[in-house]
Amino acid sequence: MARNAEKAMTALARFRQAQLEEGKVKERRPFLASECNELPKAEKWRRQIISEISKKVAQIQNAGLGEFRIRDLNDEINKLLREKRHWEVRIKELGGSDHRRFGPRMLDHEGKEVPGNRGYKYFGAARDLPGVRELFETEPAPAQRKTRGELMKDVDAEYYGYRDEDDGVLLPLEAEYEKQAVSEAVQRWRTEKESRLAGEKQQEEEEEENIYTAQVQEPEDDQQGEEEGDEGGNTFIAHVPVPSQKEVEEALVRRKKMELLQRYASEALQAQSQTARTLLGL
Repeated sequence: MARNAEKAMTALARFRQAQLEEGKVKERRPFLASECNELPKAEKWRRQIISEISKKVAQIQNAGLGEFRIRDLNDEINKLLREKRHWEVRIKELGGSDHRRFGPRMLDHEGKEVPGNRGYKYFGAARDLPGVRELFETEPAPAQRKTRGELMKDVDAEYYGYRDEDDGVLLPLEAEYEKQAVSEAVQRWRTEKESRLAGEKQQEEEEEENIYTAQVQEPEDDQQGEEEGDEGGNTFIAHVPVPSQKEVEEALVRRKKMELLQRYASEALQAQSQTARTLLGL
């Protein structure tokens, strides 16, 4: 079924329209808005221009019209917009309302403001023409650096870590790490203690061997001492092993340790120490 616009363009429809308009003088819109001196007519011509703009804006939405046709339609729309502004100025001069002040913005079919450059607007498919899209692509502005005062606004107790425990995550992690560190330290202390005790035991065995060696060599020393006594007069004979200066110092240190242990340590700790010494053969 044909559309109303196609029906209106048939030969019969145009003939019927000519018969209705026969004898009537069709009034044409003045070329200059200043030639109109009546406010109602000025409003009429403004509405007529708006109607023409609406029709052409609807036509320019079709991207299949071709580049040249789209450019022509866009030029015609901009020409009608300039003419509309002239009539709005004339209406204000004749005492009418100020349409430029209270009028709505120029929007496209998507509800967005029509883009333009220096007063020239692009509608519909004209915005996708070669060389037009690049006009409206602006480079993003570089991010503005914050001043020192703006940065200090974000510095609070949380910045310094005073609220790290509030989330309930850090404390369990710290407890686990602390437990692991303590176990490693205890293990390291036990290893060092065992190695130290083993070294002391080996040193004592060497000293005992040296004492026995001295005892074997004592008869020769006694004989030498007797010979010297016969020659010099006063003699001294050692019938028991005489400890050296180092052995005396170690004995005094051990005695001092035992006194301190008895004075400050508990009974349980003393029992443990005595058991350990018994096991080690000290």
